[in-house]
Amino acid sequence: MNIICIVNDSLRADHCGCYDGVGGINAVQYHTAEGIKKTATPNLDRLAAEGVLFSHCYAESLPTIPTRTTWWTGRVGFPFKPWQPFQESDYLLAEVLWSHGYTSALVTDVYHGHKPVYNIGRGFDTTVFVRGQEYDPWIVDDLTVDTDIWHRLRGDDTDALWAPRFEQYMKNRSTFRTEEDFFAPRVTHEAIRWLDAMVNQQGKEDKLFLWVDYFDPHEPWDPPEPFWSMYKASDYSGQDIIDPVAGPCTKIGPPSTGKPQAKGAHDYLTPDEIVRVRSLYAGEVTFTDKWVGVLVDHVRDLGLLENTLIVWLSDHGEPFGEHGIIRKARPWNYEELVRIPMVFRLPDDIGLANSRQGVVDALVQPTDLFPTILDLLGIGENLTLSRTGPRPTAELFPQDMQLGTETVTLHGHSLVPVVRGETDRVRDYAYTGHHDRSWSIQDTAWRLHVPLEDNAPAELYDRGLDPYDQRDVVADHGDLADDLELQLRRWVARL
Repeated sequence: MNIICIVNDSLRADHCGCYDGVGGINAVQYHTAEGIKKTATPNLDRLAAEGVLFSHCYAESLPTIPTRTTWWTGRVGFPFKPWQPFQESDYLLAEVLWSHGYTSALVTDVYHGHKPVYNIGRGFDTTVFVRGQEYDPWIVDDLTVDTDIWHRLRGDDTDALWAPRFEQYMKNRSTFRTEEDFFAPRVTHEAIRWLDAMVNQQGKEDKLFLWVDYFDPHEPWDPPEPFWSMYKASDYSGQDIIDPVAGPCTKIGPPSTGKPQAKGAHDYLTPDEIVRVRSLYAGEVTFTDKWVGVLVDHVRDLGLLENTLIVWLSDHGEPFGEHGIIRKARPWNYEELVRIPMVFRLPDDIGLANSRQGVVDALVQPTDLFPTILDLLGIGENLTLSRTGPRPTAELFPQDMQLGTETVTLHGHSLVPVVRGETDRVRDYAYTGHHDRSWSIQDTAWRLHVPLEDNAPAELYDRGLDPYDQRDVVADHGDLADDLELQLRRWVARL
């Protein structure tokens, strides 16, 4: 069996067509000159129609690097690990698959991964970095670029940080001339190049592991036309801002079908400007979906699809003024940040005779990816892995080191039983956190946010009546909030 995992960074479930009307999600609508539009994701929708869509998938460790640590270790990160490199003791998914005969590649434009300290290519046979995303110091020539277009500073002490960052990005994109110069096409072409080398040059059609990590639709949001204008409001004539400074902004509440209204005063971004920023994000989503579709179509053309597990997922969502915050600035795990898409397209020959296509409503999280893949491959027992390596000693030379066996237990759950229809749940609660800044616990009815800094009070939300976490009801349900916090802290203590 081959495995292809496709990541779209910062992809909100309510901007995916296949999630519209599923699990209480309503797709965000945009009032354009052509009428009301919802974000188009035809390629994700096709995969979902051919596979399994998880309607209640929630982020675990936030943001970028912590989530990837969770995916690749199968272990909960946020109570123990901040944004940090992999540890020597981590046993990574690529390493496990390599030990079972897989040939692997990581193709990514996540610029944090290019920083050597993170060693993000560990365990992969091939690592391809597509350079230039966000604030990657890729083009360092003394170029003059327009830093006022598409950008707005706050006029405070944050300007010293954000002004040079945006200047760097404008230098990076100064080479763009056609659609294929943008990042998503470049990532797709590199992934296709590796697949072609494996299949056409080396004759390998089995035991291929490809992790394709698109940074899009992460900011800056600057897709080429027609995606740039695709969701623009018909009456908008203001500035196009592709990289707003993260932090407080005007609060506009959850996405609505009407004209956006300010629900909290702030001088950074008007309601119309926030919706325009979000419409650029929507264009980036559709643009990225197109190029992921090119990759999936190539997998079909190579004849690999029937023997390949394709997983499409995201690390987290993106705030657009729902709580008076633009971008991932406040470490609170509200719906717009933690509700993420995940779709499995199962291979035809993995022996799941009772597997079903459709929607799985169980609570699932990123920690479940690793054990699910191992379960499909018949690797590991009771979510436990063993590996042999040198014991920590004072010896300097490999030949003098003693070997020992270490046992690694995964924290996630295999999703094979819910895919087969053997059970309707793998957990009672989903847990999310920003290391030592904030934690949260939720089930299908309630979500509790527990701050860990600034003595901020806990917040409780009724998920059925208030899916976007707008009305804090902790004062009305104090005992319930206490019980949920106790469950959260006991769970952390057991890890």
